[in-house]
Amino acid sequence: MTWQDYLETHKERFLSELFDFIRIPSVSAEPKYAADVRKAAQWVTKRLEAAGAENISIMETGGHPVVYADYLHAGPNKPTVLLYGHFDVQPPDPLALWETPAFEPTIRDGRIYARGASDDKGGMFTPIIGFEAIRNTEGLNVNIKFCFEGQEEIGSPQLESFLEKHKDKFACDYIFSADGLQWSETEAMIVLGLKGMAKLEIDVYGPSSDLHSGLHGGVLMNPLEALSHILASMRHADGKIAVEGFYDDVLDPTPEERAEIARVPFDEGAYQKSLGIKEFFGEPGFSTRERNWIRPTLDINGIWGGYQGEGTKTVIPSEAHAKITCRLVANQKPNIIIEKLEQHIKKHCPPGVRIEVRSSGGSDPASILANHPGNQIIKEVLSELYRLEPYYTRVGGSIPVSAFFKNSLGVDMIGFGWSLASENLHAPNEFFPLESFFKGQRGYCLLLERLAKS
Repeated sequence: MTWQDYLETHKERFLSELFDFIRIPSVSAEPKYAADVRKAAQWVTKRLEAAGAENISIMETGGHPVVYADYLHAGPNKPTVLLYGHFDVQPPDPLALWETPAFEPTIRDGRIYARGASDDKGGMFTPIIGFEAIRNTEGLNVNIKFCFEGQEEIGSPQLESFLEKHKDKFACDYIFSADGLQWSETEAMIVLGLKGMAKLEIDVYGPSSDLHSGLHGGVLMNPLEALSHILASMRHADGKIAVEGFYDDVLDPTPEERAEIARVPFDEGAYQKSLGIKEFFGEPGFSTRERNWIRPTLDINGIWGGYQGEGTKTVIPSEAHAKITCRLVANQKPNIIIEKLEQHIKKHCPPGVRIEVRSSGGSDPASILANHPGNQIIKEVLSELYRLEPYYTRVGGSIPVSAFFKNSLGVDMIGFGWSLASENLHAPNEFFPLESFFKGQRGYCLLLERLAKS
């Protein structure tokens, strides 16, 4: 029996198992779901055991667990490949917007609708199936390790120290991530860059309590006004970030890189329409795609203070708050950017208020060369799978674990997943096409075949 026959023979079983996996509400962000995250880890261990993996264990991290397994019978002359994915999911809220229950997978129009169907349970399951199919047919001639974690959706907070502690256990030659994207249902892509992250909050304090704006107006600095002044000072009118030193470590793109980005299909008008905006805005001198893919950003994610209810309440608030995140590009370091932001905030703080700046850390950006041996392998695999050569792209988002693997193991993480940005990831009515689930299984079989020849 070929692996193709094996996938077809067990097709319905794999789909039923995926549904069982999805039904576990493994939300890592909320403590009330902690037992469900662990239940998902237990499901993964049992499924790895059924697939034939060995040395399976649930490993503690100080947060949600990691599942490890391996199959190391190919010998020292064959590469060791680490396959990564995550079994935690985003909260399902707002529940009222789901057409069917978030944790009851439902097939409509050839799509599986459920939280986690696309991100990342549908994708995470495909390397397990690929491993099982190859092992039970032609035999596996590459060394395999699995690393499936339960807290990617909250930034993998303990994973960097965990990997540093267990670097020998996870040592490998290649890392492939099932938490990845297709360009379209008929086109593949190879991601060359992911952005890092810097996160902080600003607290502005004024009077000891909210004040009557008539009795006390005009005699003191309003914390909301002070915060607005600080935030407005961070960007020039033309869109360039005004924080001193923010761009110091940013590498300018080469003409070749810009040409490579321009070759990727992009309907700017359709994108604008889909966002419901009248025009784009951002750093001058760069295209819309370049701003998103290869330039750093600064975003105000939330701002609050004072009266928020209906009608009018004439107060001067005693405090105001804002959350800021920056998406970072190659060579930028989150600790340096956070330091520069803190300096800017203090410099532009108006008199009469007290400020506190709190950082919740960040993560490094990740980049990889197009001619990296792992990228050359998946280019061959994707070209066979899609009958088209993949596009080389960057992504404006962040996957912290990518930098953690690089820092701890010295190995680049290569995306090899099947989600699409249009699949309502992190939103109500998340879905995953059945064909993407089946394509992912074939993709991992092809990858394991190709790695066995390397």
